[in-house]
Amino acid sequence: MAVIIDGKAVAKQLRAELAQQVAQMAPAPGLDVVLVGEDPASQVYVRGKIKACKEIGIRSREHRLPGQTTERELLDLLAQLNADKSVHGILVQLPLPGHIDERRILSAVLPQKDVDAFHPENVGRIVSGDYLLAPCTPAGILELLDRYDIPIEGRHCVVVGRSNIVGKPQAILMLHRNATVSIAHSRTADLGGLTRQADILVAATGRAHLIGADMVKPGAVVIDAGITRGESGKLVGDVDFEAVAPKASHITPVPGGVGPMTIAMLMKNTVLAAQLAKK
Repeated sequence: MAVIIDGKAVAKQLRAELAQQVAQMAPAPGLDVVLVGEDPASQVYVRGKIKACKEIGIRSREHRLPGQTTERELLDLLAQLNADKSVHGILVQLPLPGHIDERRILSAVLPQKDVDAFHPENVGRIVSGDYLLAPCTPAGILELLDRYDIPIEGRHCVVVGRSNIVGKPQAILMLHRNATVSIAHSRTADLGGLTRQADILVAATGRAHLIGADMVKPGAVVIDAGITRGESGKLVGDVDFEAVAPKASHITPVPGGVGPMTIAMLMKNTVLAAQLAKK
């Protein structure tokens, strides 16, 4: 049976370490979260982020805007936050309402305050390897591998999923750690043939139970970054956990695996952004 990678425990440990750092900082790091509209999932995510800030000692402010907010109004708010020296991190919760250009909004946040690392300049820095702020979910996955002493260098990592938020940056961060990387997606021919070659398999598609036991090499490390609500209403991942766990060497559960790390790494980025602002 695989070792279960406990993202909750690692995130708790990381938050405790960050709280010690923040206690030595004056002024405290500041994170401003912008939420446009009434998306229920987004509201849950924002609550989780605000709660984590309180636990660590990060000053947090929420900006809740109605769904009919114009792009201009949102850009004006971001300009104010960019100019405010007490704000070290700015997070615009996605998705945005359809009438707002997501790319334009993400590009409007100052790169040094972009704690999600979605700004084109930060994306370019991640590709080149000259980055300080990394996207939270991919960085959280690396943190889990490191804290469980799972080697990355020289191993074949297969990333299933090519989103700008997880799949693409995950592949690039793995390359920087000297892994051999393959990226697969919904149009990959013989997906199982490729995933069976993986020493480290990262699934990030949001398709429930896409990865079955027949798609995993014995002894592989399986990281499940997908989350969907199954027919029973229960949260499930991209990986069929019950079927794959007996075959893998290490595996993350859903929930309680990658998810808690995403918020913990957001906190880490906010602390780092505050430290950089001082310099």
